[in-house]
Amino acid sequence: MNTFKTQADLNNLSEVLAFVDEQVERYFCSMKIQMQIDIAIEEIFVNIANYAYGDGTGPVEIRCLVDGDPPCLAVTFIDEGIRYDPLAKEDPDTTLSADERQIGGLGIFMVKKSMDSMEYEYKDGKNMLTIRKKLC
Repeated sequence: MNTFKTQADLNNLSEVLAFVDEQVERYFCSMKIQMQIDIAIEEIFVNIANYAYGDGTGPVEIRCLVDGDPPCLAVTFIDEGIRYDPLAKEDPDTTLSADERQIGGLGIFMVKKSMDSMEYEYKDGKNMLTIRKKLC
């Protein structure tokens, strides 16, 4: 397992994406899968940076593990911010027009739909969100 630690700050997004991409590149996954992973990473990290620590910032740890056959990527985001389970929120009704829908929730919905699985745990004062995606 490889780990990257940084501050939950939007200015660090490119470093977070580079770290995850480095873990995935050796598996030669399709451009579609790579884009799905990058969009999911961006959505989750931006949410942590914008909401986990209120108006401030704090630590975030990203853990990557690729294992299995076919290879599967697991990325876990760990922060010490406000307790928040993104999976507890009801999925948006995508049959409604944009004007009729409630604001928010569409990004996490897209992550749930594009990843193979998504799990949340709150432990020892930390939010732990894990996404998994088969690379082949």
